[in-house]
Amino acid sequence: MKTSGNVLSLLGIAILTLAISILLILMVGSHVNQAFFSFLSGIFGSFYSVSEVLVKATPLILTGLGVAVGARSGFINIGAEGQLYMGAIAVTGIAFWFNDLPAILMIPLVILGGFVLGGVWSVIPGFLKARFGISEVITTLMFNYIAISIVGILVRTVLKDPASSLPMSAFLPDSATLPVLMSATRLHAGLLAALISVALIWILVWKTPAGYEMRAVGLNPRACKCSGISVYKNIVRSSLISGGLAGIAGVCEVSGLHHKLLEGISPGYGYIAIIVALLGKNHPLGVVISALGIAALQVGSLGMQRMAGVPTSISSIIMGVVVLLILARKSLFRRLLTDE
Repeated sequence: MKTSGNVLSLLGIAILTLAISILLILMVGSHVNQAFFSFLSGIFGSFYSVSEVLVKATPLILTGLGVAVGARSGFINIGAEGQLYMGAIAVTGIAFWFNDLPAILMIPLVILGGFVLGGVWSVIPGFLKARFGISEVITTLMFNYIAISIVGILVRTVLKDPASSLPMSAFLPDSATLPVLMSATRLHAGLLAALISVALIWILVWKTPAGYEMRAVGLNPRACKCSGISVYKNIVRSSLISGGLAGIAGVCEVSGLHHKLLEGISPGYGYIAIIVALLGKNHPLGVVISALGIAALQVGSLGMQRMAGVPTSISSIIMGVVVLLILARKSLFRRLLTDE
């Protein structure tokens, strides 16, 4: 049956990925048993290790969810990285501008600010695509470099900490920092924001007329035009939500983890988000699962580096291999995926 073929093809991908991983470990001169033990120990070896997986998964869930929402309506968002940076700018500016607000007002305000600024940064390419047919792949990618450069300017000028010679802002006021969920870890309330966003997006996209229109536009924009569904409105709407979610990821990184704005605040979460959305098949639940898997891969690779001397760059290679195998799945496992 086709279902069993899907299962077997995924099992084949897992076996190929494992074989390539073993080959890479042998190539760098490490022992396979020690490498895999250190990998698992890096993920499950302590309560702190498990919490670190959740810490890294939080921005991946939000940015991956943003990319997935855009993809559902045909908006290919390559700009989640820049939108994350705009969210980071928003939380920093709001926190310093309204530093007297209590936390009960400040936290919702910075999250809203991050959503708005990230959404605005994304809706510009969305408008250009919907109105003029300009490729959003190019515009969103270019906007990444602009946003990153804006952060670089701000942390050297108006947002620079006068007490430090380094390009970074001062620490945020306590009212603008997200609470820690578990003591002795870095796990913060941004995880709750990410999970709430997952639930809200699932309801929006699959349980509302607006979500139906967004999915319809992604499947067949020409048919939507003929049936009276506005392609323009839905692309702009999805681009706004897509960038807004990535902006919230920037808020969580600043407010929950670093507590200040600095250069390089994201190690490429916005780009990894594309892989997260692809592996999750642009579904909220799939995004959560793939984000957790990639976060575990990153945390485990750090354990391999510490205990077995295996370079962490292997994790990036493995991610690339998995993506390529999934893209080529229909060709590699054609017979298994065909109805009997």
